[in-house]
Amino acid sequence: MNFSEQWLRSLVNPQATRDELVARLSMAGLEVDAVTPVAGEFSGVVVGEVLSVEQHPDADKLRVCQVSDGETTVQIVCGAPNVRADLKIPFARVGAVLPGDFKIKKAKLRGVESFGMLCSASELQISEENEGLLELPADAVVGQCVRESLNLNDVCIEVDLTPNRGDCLSLQGLAREVGALYNVPVQLPVITTVAASHEQSVAVELAAPQACPRYAGRVITGVDLTQSSPAWLVERLQRSDIRSIDPVVDVTNYVMIELGQPLHAFDLAQINGGICVRMAQDNEQITLLDGQKIKLKANTLVIADQQRALAIAGVMGGENSGVEVGKTTDIFLESAFFEPIAIAGKARSYGLHTDASHRFERGVDWQLPAQAIERATELLLSIVGGQAGPVIVTEDAQHLPSTAPITLRAERVKQMFGLSLTDAEIEALLTPLGLQLTAQGAGVWSVIVPTHRFDITIEVDLLEEIGRLYGYDQLPVRYPAARLAPQAQSETQAQLPSLRRLLVARGYQEAITYSFIEPQLFSAFHPELKALTLANPISAELSVMRASLLPGLLKALQHNLNRQQDRVRLFESGLSFVGQLDDLKQERMLAGVITGSRLPEVWAHGSDNVDFYDIKADVEALLGSAGDSDSYTFVACQQHAFHPGQCARIERNGEAVGYVGTLHPQLATELDIDQQVLMFEVQLDAISAGRLPAFKELSRFPEVRRDLALVVNADIPAQQLMDAMRSAAGEWLTQIRLFDVYQGKGVEEGCKSLAVGLTWQHPSRTLTDDEVSAATQAILTLLSDKFAAILRK
Repeated sequence: MNFSEQWLRSLVNPQATRDELVARLSMAGLEVDAVTPVAGEFSGVVVGEVLSVEQHPDADKLRVCQVSDGETTVQIVCGAPNVRADLKIPFARVGAVLPGDFKIKKAKLRGVESFGMLCSASELQISEENEGLLELPADAVVGQCVRESLNLNDVCIEVDLTPNRGDCLSLQGLAREVGALYNVPVQLPVITTVAASHEQSVAVELAAPQACPRYAGRVITGVDLTQSSPAWLVERLQRSDIRSIDPVVDVTNYVMIELGQPLHAFDLAQINGGICVRMAQDNEQITLLDGQKIKLKANTLVIADQQRALAIAGVMGGENSGVEVGKTTDIFLESAFFEPIAIAGKARSYGLHTDASHRFERGVDWQLPAQAIERATELLLSIVGGQAGPVIVTEDAQHLPSTAPITLRAERVKQMFGLSLTDAEIEALLTPLGLQLTAQGAGVWSVIVPTHRFDITIEVDLLEEIGRLYGYDQLPVRYPAARLAPQAQSETQAQLPSLRRLLVARGYQEAITYSFIEPQLFSAFHPELKALTLANPISAELSVMRASLLPGLLKALQHNLNRQQDRVRLFESGLSFVGQLDDLKQERMLAGVITGSRLPEVWAHGSDNVDFYDIKADVEALLGSAGDSDSYTFVACQQHAFHPGQCARIERNGEAVGYVGTLHPQLATELDIDQQVLMFEVQLDAISAGRLPAFKELSRFPEVRRDLALVVNADIPAQQLMDAMRSAAGEWLTQIRLFDVYQGKGVEEGCKSLAVGLTWQHPSRTLTDDEVSAATQAILTLLSDKFAAILRK
C-alpha cells in the first residue's frame, strides 16, 4: 500500500523523524519497501504567470513570452505547445537549480534572450508527463515557491503488509498503529451523518447471506459529474498510486484509502428492479469496467438486479451499470461486507487484481459499510451536489462475524518473552489498539477485540501485539537452556544433509522452487498423468502441483542461462505430488540439472561440455553414499522429457528408483534453451537405505590381473557383459573394470571393442596361473555362447 506521509501526519503526528517512523513501522511488522519523494530536488522555482505570448521571429515552434514572478516581468523563450496568456506555470528563475543539478542561466535562443525557464512536470520530477508545461491552479499565488504551492515537501511511503493485517490497508488503520507505537493521540476522520432529503431507495435481497451478510446502499439524485475533483483529493489519490477518473470514482477510492472500505457506485437508471446479492449462474456473462467480457463461474458472488449481473462482488463493477460523465444524474452507492473466504481467489481466477479485491480477500471491518457511505456522501455532495436518500442497511445477523472475549495472563508474557512487565505496562501497550481490558484478578484480563482487528482471536495473538509494541529489538536476549541428548545416527542410511554436501562438493548449487508449475510444463513431462489443480493459485502460470522436481529446476536453469550464466549445476530436494486428493501420493525426491562446460574456465584444461557420463558419475556418487552401490544398475529406456536415445532407468534390485539422461530436444526448444542439458531424478527414500559396513581383513597375498579385449555387437550394453563375467569368474574375483571402448579401424562395422581388467586375490594363499587361466577360459566360453564375443587380435 502507498500513502502520503503528510496525510498520515495529519491524523497522527509523533515526535519522530521520517527515518525513525519508517524504521519503527518496519520493526512493528509493517515492512516499508520504499520511501519516494513526490518531486525531485530543486530550488529557485516559483509560481509564474504568462502575461503575453508572441511568435519567435526565427523559429516556428518557439514562442516569446512575458512572464511575471510577482516582482518583475521577464522575457522567456518557450517551445511548449500549451503555453498561452494568463496561464500559471512553474517558473525557474535565473540561478535556479533543477533536478540533476541543472542550473538555469541567462541564454539566447535563435537570437532572442531568455531569462529563465518554464517547467513541465517531468523536468521537476513530479511525474513523467512531458507533453507540455505543468499547468498550475488558477488560484495559485504568483511568486510563491512551487514546493509550497504544490505541497511537494512530502514522500510516498510503500508498505508491504502481511495478509493478516488487512486493517492497515487504510490511513485510518495506519494512524491507529502509529498512535499505539508512539502512545500519541490519533485524530481519526470525523464522519457526520447526512440527513436524507428524499425517501427514494433500492430494495436489496441477500440471496447468499453466508457470503454477504451486510449490504448498505444509498440513492443520491441530481449529481453533476461534469464537476472536477478538488486538487487536494486528487493529490492524495495520486500519492496513493491511484489516478483520478471522475468525481464519483475519486470519492469512492478516497474513502477506501482513508477508511479501508471499498465502495461502488451504480448508475441508478441502469438498475432494473432491486439489487440481489447472489451466486452467479454457470457461464453467466458480464462485461467489466475495463472492457473484459467474462464468463462467470457458479462459485462467484455477484451483485445483480432482476435481469442481469451488475458486478463481481468485491472485485469490479460492470460496464453497463457504471456511472458515466454527461449521462449519469442519479447514482446508487454501495458499501458491503463480504466474507473473505467468498472473495478469496475469485479475482485471480479471472486474471484480475483490484484494490477492492485485495482488501476484501484479507478482511474488512464489518461495521464500516454505513460509516463509509456517510463519509462518501458528505464528500460527493460537496463536489457534485445532489440530494441524498436514506441509508438502507440489509443484513443477516446470523452470518455476521462474532467476537468472544480472550483471556490474557501476565505470566504468559514472561514465559514468551522473558520479560517482566507490570499490569499497568501491559494495559498501556494494548489499550491504544482499541482493545478493552477488564481485570479478572492479578495479572489476568478478559480482552474484547475491536471488529477491525479480525486477526486477533487467541491469547498468543495478544502476546504478539505486546511484543510488537514493546519492540522486538528491545526484547531481552537469552540462550535456551535444555538437556539435549545426542541422537543416534543410523549407519545404514544416507541422510539428506550428507547428500546435499556431496552434490555441493561436486559443483552443484541447491535451488528451491515452487511446488506448483504451469499446466503446459506438467503436460510436457507427464502426458499420461492428470494434474492436481490448485483451487486458489497465486497465478495462472503456477496452478498445478508438480509431479516431478525437474520442471522447476529447468525453469531455474533457463533463468540463469538468460542472464549469461552458461555453466549451471543445480539440485533440489522436495516432494512430488501424483494423483488427486482422494489418492494423492507424495514422495520425497532428489533431482539435478547440469549444462555447460565440464570444468570452470581456466587455462590448465580444455572447455569440453558435460555429457551423459558426467551426470552419471554424479548419480553413482549419490547411490554409493549409503554403501550399497553394487545393488544399482542403469538400464537404457525411453521416458517423457528425456532424449529417446540418451536416457537410463536407475534400478535397485530390479525396481526403478529414478532416471538420468539428456533433456528432450523438443522440450529444450519450447523452453528456449539452446544448449545440451542433462538431468536426473531419484526417489530419496529408495536411495537413502544402504548396507551396514562390515570389517573384512585385507589379504596378504598378491593380486593377479588379466586384461581382455573383447569384440561384441555394438548394441550389447557393457554392463551385461560385465555381469556375465562376474558370474563366471569365481569367488576370488575382487575387481572388474571397463577401461576402454573402441570402434573404428580394425574392428568390424557394427561391433565394438571392450577392454576389461579383471583382478583375482585369495585371502589365504597365492593363486596359481592354472586357476586364473581356468577362470579366464570360463569367462570367454560364457561370453562366446551368450553374446558371440571373441577376443580381439
